[in-house]
Amino acid sequence: MPRPRICRRVRFKPGVTYFKPAGVRKIGLEEVMLRNDELEAVRLKDLEGLDQEACAKRMGVSQPTFHRIVVAARRKIADSIICGKALRVETNK
Repeated sequence: MPRPRICRRVRFKPGVTYFKPAGVRKIGLEEVMLRNDELEAVRLKDLEGLDQEACAKRMGVSQPTFHRIVVAARRKIADSIICGKALRVETNK
């Protein structure tokens, strides 16, 4: 049985939660779901330019956990851009 998931601090609520390729109809378009914690990890690391230790501390997780979160987020973003998929940001949490 897996360990329970630790709460991760997210201090950013995006104004836009859906991105899709231009000129492609939404019907039949594959979607990639980006979780709130993944978006926060990318924001802290890539937009704010913080180092991994500071990012992990802000999110209340360990450095290895932060690394796994940001790698998963970047993979999803790359998949949506390279493969022409829609990117939906989770909004329910």
